[in-house]
Amino acid sequence: WSPCPTPSSPGRDSRPGMLGMLRQSSWQCRGLAPLLARAQSSAVTSTVKANENSLPLPHEKYTDSTTWEKYQEGIRHGEPNMRTYNYMLMGGARLMGASLSRLILIKFLAQMNPSADVLALANVEVDISNLAVGKSLTVKWRGKPVFVRRRNEDEIAEANNVNLSELRDPQTDADRVRAEPEWLVLLGVCTHLGCVPIPNAGDFGGWFCPCHGSHYDISGRIRKGPAPYNLEVPPYFFTDDGKLIVG
Repeated sequence: WSPCPTPSSPGRDSRPGMLGMLRQSSWQCRGLAPLLARAQSSAVTSTVKANENSLPLPHEKYTDSTTWEKYQEGIRHGEPNMRTYNYMLMGGARLMGASLSRLILIKFLAQMNPSADVLALANVEVDISNLAVGKSLTVKWRGKPVFVRRRNEDEIAEANNVNLSELRDPQTDADRVRAEPEWLVLLGVCTHLGCVPIPNAGDFGGWFCPCHGSHYDISGRIRKGPAPYNLEVPPYFFTDDGKLIVG
């Protein structure tokens, strides 16, 4: 059915006024066409909305409608002993992890300690019981020479009668000896360029470095030459049985 009348084909026997009827029908069709289009669009929209309401929402595919009470019932055990077991299991795991971390830390720090051969060279023991007064000896400590001199009374007096204002690196003789003043222990390395001075030589009766002409007195203090500092005094001590421990 069409709301617009369809006239018959015009012929010779067409009645008068047919042309006016055709014109009126065309105007009626033009007015009803928009109304028909709107009605069809509304029907299609209603059908689409009905179909959308019948489909599940997207978030229902990924969420669970379980309530909080059901969730608690699922994770809780009916037996109270299981809770104690869980606590003991977690506590034991943490204790084992802490013990393992402590062991790894101790092993890491232990491997940084010096080896046995290095520790053996850390100290050197020297028997000085046979060293005569006024004599010197040289020992090796950590790859460096160490001068040990047993001074007599004149040498001690000479070392104490020095004007400190004349010294490049002022130090008293008492500051450079330990225990008895007759024993002088020095590191045999020149403070200029690391050469080894010669004992019982030089202008001051102590040590002389032939490389660049540094002169040290009987207390190991620099008196002449390019060396900027006195000979270094290493750590040492004496034992009860008359031995010297350097280091």
